[in-house]
Amino acid sequence: MDFGLKDKGVVVMASSGGIGRGVAMELASEGAKVMLFARSADKLAATADEIEKETGNRPLFTVGSITSAEDVESVVAKAADAFGGLWALFNNTGGPPAGGFDHFDDAAWQSAFELTMLGYVRAIRAVLPHFRSGGGGRIVNNTSVSTKQAIDSLLLSNVFRSGLVGLGKSLARELGPDGILVNTVGPGRIDTERIEQLDTIWAEKAGISYEDQRAQSQASIPLGKYGSPADFGKIVAFLCSEANAYLSGQNILIDGAMVEAY
Repeated sequence: MDFGLKDKGVVVMASSGGIGRGVAMELASEGAKVMLFARSADKLAATADEIEKETGNRPLFTVGSITSAEDVESVVAKAADAFGGLWALFNNTGGPPAGGFDHFDDAAWQSAFELTMLGYVRAIRAVLPHFRSGGGGRIVNNTSVSTKQAIDSLLLSNVFRSGLVGLGKSLARELGPDGILVNTVGPGRIDTERIEQLDTIWAEKAGISYEDQRAQSQASIPLGKYGSPADFGKIVAFLCSEANAYLSGQNILIDGAMVEAY
């Protein structure tokens, strides 16, 4: 299937590693013009080298933080200028700190809001004029399976990522007449540094080894394994593509059937 992504301008947030890098890799393999964005210039350069080596399509990159309104506006403007327009946005960020209710003061709640919610809002606000002038576009917001089933010790993530589902559904209805499709994706156990960190925390709480925790976690997934960033990226590439002409307003869990809720 031709996804129709060749030469389409796409901004991929938090893309120096993990899920973001996996998404950028798949988009580049489909011929998209990709702009990477993250805080580390060294990691971004290494990721750009890796993507070029694998796909023959070198992405551009911009250094910045999703919590900075100026940085978010800058990366979108640079991408639109370099690519002659924009077609898609993959909104992504690292998760807020783990912990329960008693762990967090007002400053922690505000920080998590700015990281997990407001950064996405700013990125969407920045791309919309380019999408509208180009006749449409695609927005995919990355969240978590916690939008369907709360995850213990991840209170801040549970709260704000669930709010992003409401944002996505609302924007899908509001922006549909402009030809802009909006979807939310929720990764389960995708094999990244974040999952490694969480497995370490849960192993310590359970008093078991990291290896035992990982084995138990994989056994809880009907497919019997963690997903890869490439598994995740292929689905996002479709959602960002012209081939996706009618799927909008959905919250899609990419979790190997781990979550029992529907």
